[in-house]
Amino acid sequence: MFLKDIYRKIKFDLSSDRIGPDIPFTHWKLFFSKKMLKLCKSKFLKFEDTAHFRPGAYAVGCSQIKIGKRVVIRPGCRLFGESPELDLTITIEDDVMLGSGVQIYINNHRFDMLGVPIIDQGVYPPKAVTLKRGCWIGANAIILPGVIIGENSVIGAGSIVTKSIPAGVVAAGNPAKIIKTI
Repeated sequence: MFLKDIYRKIKFDLSSDRIGPDIPFTHWKLFFSKKMLKLCKSKFLKFEDTAHFRPGAYAVGCSQIKIGKRVVIRPGCRLFGESPELDLTITIEDDVMLGSGVQIYINNHRFDMLGVPIIDQGVYPPKAVTLKRGCWIGANAIILPGVIIGENSVIGAGSIVTKSIPAGVVAAGNPAKIIKTI
């Protein structure tokens, strides 16, 4: 029975649309540049040659996520991009910087039916997230569904971004608000 479980886990890991520490039979490849690049190019909708996906990062719905040139997905980052409704869920354009622990979500649990347990309400329709060229997302920031972060904007560490942020600004807080123009 144990060997069958291992076989099933290996099969799942190799065929799943995810990358992360809970997928150990492919996760080890993230420790080696050439293996990481080959794995990411096979999993993601787009993964540029100069991008990096570091060990300890996690992505669900890889086949619906685009990652541009010179982007590093650091340890602790979480990209939740799985959706049966959308073909493209998360776009991270060229030269985007992500701090460790950044989380990106394309949908959220429903909670609008009083009297129905939230666990039974399902999720709201997904909304794609885009991080425009050259933006910087500080460590542990959370980007919520439908958000677009403008070109060369900065999101402060620990911020929760609930609405789109225009180009060329610094935004921070919970919820994130523009605190200065660059």
